[in-house]
Parts: sequence; C-alpha cells; structure tokens
Amino acid sequence: MDGEPVDARWGSARVRGRRLRTARAYAFGTAGLLLAGCASMPSSGEIRAVQASQGVDSQVRVFGVPPADKATPAEIVDGFLEAMTSDDPQLETARKYLTPAAAKSWKPGSAVTVLSSGLNRVAVRGEKDPEGPRWKVTGKKLATVDEHSAYQPQTGARDYEEQLQLVQDEDKQWRISTPPSGLVLSESDFQRIYMPVNKYYFAGGTLVADPVYVRQRTDPDSRMDPTTQTVQSLLAGPSRWLAPVVESSFPTGTELRTGTKSLSYDGQNTLRVPLNDKVGNIAQPQCKKMATQLLYTVKDLTGSRLDQVELLRSSDDKTTSLCSVTSVSADAIAKRPKFPDYQYFVDNEKRLVRMKLDVSSEDQQTRTEPVPGPLATVPVFKVNSAAVSHDEQRAAVVSEDGHGLYVVPLVGGGPMPAQVPIGRGGKAETLTAPSWDASGDLWVADRDPQQPGLWRVPGGTGTPERVQVAGLDGRRIVSLKASADGARIALLLEEKADSKMLYVGRVERPDAKGDISAVSVRELRAAAPQMADVTAMSWAPRGRLLVVGREKGGVQQARYMLADGSMVAASLPGAAGLSEVAVAAAEDESKPKPVVAYSEDGIVWLPPGAQWRTVAGGRSPVYPG
Repeated sequence: MDGEPVDARWGSARVRGRRLRTARAYAFGTAGLLLAGCASMPSSGEIRAVQASQGVDSQVRVFGVPPADKATPAEIVDGFLEAMTSDDPQLETARKYLTPAAAKSWKPGSAVTVLSSGLNRVAVRGEKDPEGPRWKVTGKKLATVDEHSAYQPQTGARDYEEQLQLVQDEDKQWRISTPPSGLVLSESDFQRIYMPVNKYYFAGGTLVADPVYVRQRTDPDSRMDPTTQTVQSLLAGPSRWLAPVVESSFPTGTELRTGTKSLSYDGQNTLRVPLNDKVGNIAQPQCKKMATQLLYTVKDLTGSRLDQVELLRSSDDKTTSLCSVTSVSADAIAKRPKFPDYQYFVDNEKRLVRMKLDVSSEDQQTRTEPVPGPLATVPVFKVNSAAVSHDEQRAAVVSEDGHGLYVVPLVGGGPMPAQVPIGRGGKAETLTAPSWDASGDLWVADRDPQQPGLWRVPGGTGTPERVQVAGLDGRRIVSLKASADGARIALLLEEKADSKMLYVGRVERPDAKGDISAVSVRELRAAAPQMADVTAMSWAPRGRLLVVGREKGGVQQARYMLADGSMVAASLPGAAGLSEVAVAAAEDESKPKPVVAYSEDGIVWLPPGAQWRTVAGGRSPVYPG
C-alpha cells in the first residue's frame, strides 16, 4: 500500500509534486512486509538534476506513476525519466508519456546508457514555440549495455545529450514524440535493476567466461526471470568482443521453447531446459557440450546447488529428453585447468620457493620450501620473477638482472637449460614477469625502450614469436597476465603522467584449417576505467580480475573487476599496505584459494574473513598460470 509522502533530494533539487512509487518486500516464512515510499519531481523549467532511486538497494521495486491530466511539459519529461527506472511490465507507464507512434516504436530493451550520476534537463524551446517545446537532457556517460547485454565502459569524460520533442495530442495533452533509443539510467539505478552474470563458450575445448548484465527481476519486455534471461542470452551467442575467439555448441537458431518464462530446479537439483526443434538431430557429444555451457552459466545465478542439467526437445506438443550432464562430467568436458597445490614466490635469497596455505586449519601455519628440480640444484642462479605452469611441472624464471628467460623443469635434477632467446643485455631490467596459459604457451613482454614488444613461446619450448598488439599506440607493456583459458590477456600499460592503466586484449590464434597467420592480440579494452593508476593485477575465479590501484584523488585499494571493466565487489581490507608490485589470486572455482600479495612486510596472505597475515620475506607471489 502507499505510504505517507516523503521528501527526497535528487541532486541539488528539492522535489515535490508527483510521486514515484517504490516497494520493498522482505519474506518471513509465508508473511511479507510491504513498505512503500514516494518521491516527487521538479516542475519548473530551469536546469534540475534527476537521479532516480539514488542510494536505493536491490530489494526496492519501483513502479512509475502515469501522467497527470494537463501535466506541463516539464512534468511529462520528469515523469518519463522516472518511469524508465520502473519494473512495470513492458514499461507500460513510461510509454504513457509518449505519443502513440513513439510508444509503439520505442525499444527500451535495445540498449542501456549508464550515467555516472543523474540526468540534467533544461528547456530549449518554450510551449509557445510553433514547433512545440523541446527539452535537452544531459549527463556524464559511464557505460553502455548493447543488444547482446554486454557492458561497454566509456574511457575518459564522455558527455551524454538527448533532445526530447514534445507535442500536444487532440486532447491538448503534452506527450514526447522523440524518446531516447533505449533506456537511460543513473549508475545507482543500473546497479539496482541489473546484475552481472557469466555466459560460457568454448575456445579450443576450454570454457571462457563472457560477462553480461541481466535484470535482477522479471524483465519488463520478455517477462522472463533472471535465470531464463541468462539462458536466452547464452543461446543468442557470445558478445561481439569475444565472438571472434569462441564458439557455441548450440546450432544456429536454437531458442527456448515458445512461452518459456521461468526455469527452476527440481528436487534432485536438476535444471531442465526445453529447447525448440533446431536441436532435433543433434549428436550426443555436441549435446553434452551444450549442456555443459548451460550448467556453468546457470550454477552461479543462485545459492541453490545445481547437480545436473538436462536438455529437452520440444516439437509438435511433445517433449523428449536430448541429453544431460552432471557437474562432474561437465568439469571433464570443460577441460578446466588443474587446481594448484602450491603458491609460489621469490624469497629474500632470490630463490623460487613454494608453500601451502591451509585456510581450514586452526593455526593456519605456513611452511615454505625451495621448488624441486634444477633451480634447487644450481644454487648460484638467482631469480627476479617467475611463473609456474598450470600442471606445476615447469617454471619460467627471469634472471636476477632482468634480462634472461629460462624454462626450467620442476622435477629431477641436472643443469639449467639454455636461455630462451628473448631480451638483451643492458643496465635496466627489461623482461616482465612471465605468464602461462592453460594450453602451455608462455607469455612475456620486453620493456627495452629500443625494442619493446610482447612475446609468446609456443608450448614453452618452441621458437619465440613476437605478438602484434593492436591499439598499443606507442605505450609500453609494464606487466601482463594471460588468462587460464588462453583467449584473453591482461596488459598493464604505461600511460602519460607516470600512470598505468589496465587493459584486456583478445588473443586471436590461427585456426586448424591451414591459416598460417601469427597469433595476435586485438581490441584492447579498459578493464579498470575507474582507476587513475593501476599498480598490480591478477586473474581471479569466474573470469574476474583482482586489481590494485587508486581512483583519482583516492587511496590505494584492491577490487575485483569483471573483464568488461565493471566493478563487482567492495575493496579488500588493508589494501593501502600492499606494494605496487604484485598480487596473486587463483582461478580455482571449486575451492577458493586465499589472495597472496607483496607488501612492505614481505609476502602476505588474506584468510577468509580475516586481516592480512605475513608469510615470509620475499617478493613476486604467483599462483600457477
């Protein structure tokens, strides 16, 4: 029910007059408590800030209020901007502010523009203008969400501007004839309405996370719940950015059975997904890959346990089972990387050592030991930085002077292998810390001012290849980290004014059909656009990045980011004490591993729900990868 009217502040404007209805529902057994609040909008023509639902949490449901009789143009504009944030089916209330033709053609689901704050609006034509009143709405663009639900952050200051033309209908009611092409939301409204999810596609037999955003509740257009929205997005195919390097197992044209609005688990924790007849003659191996994509996509959407996904074929009013996969068989099909046994770092004696951090033990004690193999039997060799392969059978180490790269087995003995022919001598360290992907390729960048570049060593033993990076524009690679799936690489680039910015590039590899073109990195996109300076980063579970850096005018912090550049979690505690060198998070999704970092106290780690703890003196902490 409606509550008493309350005052609210929208930017700097005191708002009165019309109301925006919201409701919160909290379930206690079978009882619900419904709270309703009301806010109102400015009604005069001067510039006003419009920030719908600022500070409202995701429990709030917003319902628009239709236009009042004889509403002024200002009230029509404000009411429409409010109604765009509502949960009305088909956004029916927002359409009531439009002319019939505009209401019919408006496609709010085609795209979303996200503004860092609210909209400002100002009249540019008066009511007596022969062409009718026109209002300009402006703001600072933070990001857009395209028709594939993919988040696209804006780098730098981008202005948003839209002109809304108003006309009078035959009843002398003002209506908008030129609405925005999609939704326009403040950042707080976007976070209230949408949530990030991962779709999964195959790249070389390995699953790759493709982050998108779906409605947290039923979608006003499709009337689908969040799980069904996500499955629909998976079936529609990967985002444009990731599409060149991944593939979907679903045949073209595969969709949910007509009329499917909700998907849920049964008592055996099985999700059954009805599909159309495009999957009628699918082979079992391909069907199981389809089910694997679905299982990985859906399992993080709810706190409920998902043990199995079954695909159903629907045609001629009949539904039959196609195939099913369990969580165990899906892991095998997805070829997930081996989960690490150890964490690694370079100790104060410049040796590569390993340790086990047991977060389940009561004392949480740590024990370090030199890695086995030639690095233990050749004591004169000193290490600057290192990376360990995902199977923990090899280490790539950079010599103490920062010029020599070696690939060393972590089993047996014998002499040190020959130096990998990358880099050259000089006074300054030139090679970055190396990085492995799950295919066994080794990546490293040479920071030599005369010959900078990104290098790949195929299989860790092949002839090094210089990798073309599109969009570097003369910037130098300071550090890098290949994703375990091998489809993406995170690059820390040195910008102007001694700042470093984080980008993620798409790794394009030659196909197996006679393509002899070289591996390249394409379409760099900002992975932490909110940071004015990034100092360290690491890949983390579910395709995320752990980023250490500073926002403009802020203190150092460590945040989890999606690879699309959107923030997904609050800062880790105590990040101000971390060194500007290295941080490490494991990509293990089944059993989370603690974050390990280099600080002024040496190597530290963060147990769940606790503060940072010191392990030992040293630097360059890494997990396999």
